[in-house]
Amino acid sequence: MNIKLLKRNLHKSEELHQADHVRLIHSGNDYFDSLETLIRSATQTIQFQTYIFDEDETGIRIAKVLKEVASRGVDVFIMLDGFGSHSLSRKFVNDLRSAGINLRFFSPFFSSQNIFFGRRLHHKVIVADKKTALVGGINIANKYHGSSTEPPWLDYAIFLEGQVCEELNKICQQIYGRKLRRKKKIQIENHSKIEKNINVRVRQNDRLRRKNQISTSYLNAIKNAKSSIYITGSYFLPGTKLRKALLNARKRGVEVHLILAGVSDVPVFQSATKWLYDLLFRNEIKIYEWKKSVLHGKIALVDDTWSTVGSFNLNLLSAYGSVELNVDVLDKNFSQSLQTHFKSLIETGCEEITQKQQKNQWTAKLKRWAAYQLIRTVIKTVAIFPYLNPFKKFE
Repeated sequence: MNIKLLKRNLHKSEELHQADHVRLIHSGNDYFDSLETLIRSATQTIQFQTYIFDEDETGIRIAKVLKEVASRGVDVFIMLDGFGSHSLSRKFVNDLRSAGINLRFFSPFFSSQNIFFGRRLHHKVIVADKKTALVGGINIANKYHGSSTEPPWLDYAIFLEGQVCEELNKICQQIYGRKLRRKKKIQIENHSKIEKNINVRVRQNDRLRRKNQISTSYLNAIKNAKSSIYITGSYFLPGTKLRKALLNARKRGVEVHLILAGVSDVPVFQSATKWLYDLLFRNEIKIYEWKKSVLHGKIALVDDTWSTVGSFNLNLLSAYGSVELNVDVLDKNFSQSLQTHFKSLIETGCEEITQKQQKNQWTAKLKRWAAYQLIRTVIKTVAIFPYLNPFKKFE
């Protein structure tokens, strides 16, 4: 895939942004130590939006740091999903607000917004002073941190410094302020301090706002793949277009590697994914299952030119229901380091699944087929049906 061709084909609304520094962050101590450092570094503003914020040891730790920076005058804005974070106690929420933190819930229960039940705030992003940011798929909960006896769920984020953080900050402001459209283009200041910057794109999926950027990114990258595709997908149930693009890539001789869940927090979803294995086997797509912990990651790499990190799962719920955020990185050095990581994952924590290992008794096939039909029906109902109503705006 030619990176110059990628840049040339960009739509004006999909402009490239500049980052002075990017780094892949892993779940566990790597992420939560980086998160705490980023929060403490803020001197003016913090935008923090996530799907799940649990009231456990990890959540209490991050809440404490947020209250500390708010107490020294930093403007902190937090938005949590009304479904994903519904278990938070009133006392926990009031303590945050009493500390001077601005906190809202996205699409809370018993509100007019909740008619779009499948539209959840699924992205995970924090921006400090419009200069540094973390974007990924990691929620605030013990299971993403791990312990001395339990490994963290496998997931990722990307650390960013530079001009792109202003774009991320604006997105957070839009959603927090319920502003679905920008009234005018705001000039982005250039904070770059180095000559050669890294090209990145901020990508969103939000059907209500007619944004389908992440889905488009995946399709375009796969359609233009020349040599290799690596995808780590936690809830892997791609739609027809993406499946067809992967199969066509194989016909062109592109090697396709899928790292999927060997351990899942939603076993019925795992069974549904396995229904696709026979199709993948017939097209010589390599399947690896991550066995060391629950897989929750959502990252991909095509050739050595395009990679993406974020909250977007390859299924219809992310494509048509949830509010999602990814960052595409168009940088050869980052791509090469990511490819090294993929190969390490495969060698050290995965089991390659072959057609011989797939249970082909009629009862096993029936179970996989039933799970596939159930999950597809549920996802379509939750993600698509609520949008078929006469009302156009609920925020």
